[in-house]
Amino acid sequence: MLDLKTCRIHITGASGAGVTSLGRGLADALAIPHHDTDDYFWRPTNPPYRDIREVADRLRLMREVFLDRSDWVLSGSLDGWGDLIVPLFDLVTFVYTPTALRLQRLRAREARRLGADAPGGSQHQQMEEFIEWASRYDDGISEGRSLARHQAWLAALPCQVLRLDGTRPLPDLIREVCSAI
Repeated sequence: MLDLKTCRIHITGASGAGVTSLGRGLADALAIPHHDTDDYFWRPTNPPYRDIREVADRLRLMREVFLDRSDWVLSGSLDGWGDLIVPLFDLVTFVYTPTALRLQRLRAREARRLGADAPGGSQHQQMEEFIEWASRYDDGISEGRSLARHQAWLAALPCQVLRLDGTRPLPDLIREVCSAI
């Protein structure tokens, strides 16, 4: 159990691991704000996830919105750009979920987000490219986020790291994080 004056928790893992769901659920359980790195990494566009913000703009926006507050949950990846906020974390939670389950979750999420955008639909190719990229997380072949990079990043953190099995029910994961804090 941590002896905290603040409650600043970062939750990370691969796309589809359940990171955002855990972040939202944990923030609700603790009655503190939840933020997701995608909201700062990407500029608002329609369709979404097309235009990346500059790192300085991401960090400035995060400072303006929540970083200086005492309690928050931040979900998502900071890979390659968020090192300046690492000292603020009281706890980092890493969620690992096997590839097959992650891809199943991602397909369901993208189907909800895009509607019935079946093969040949306007955003189907973009979705398939995203799923292909996400499928390479464990073997680290794709550029960007990978399990090996995540493990190295976690090993260098100055705070407690909690590792969770993303196949477990969300209420169990929330309870485990709450008991760690």
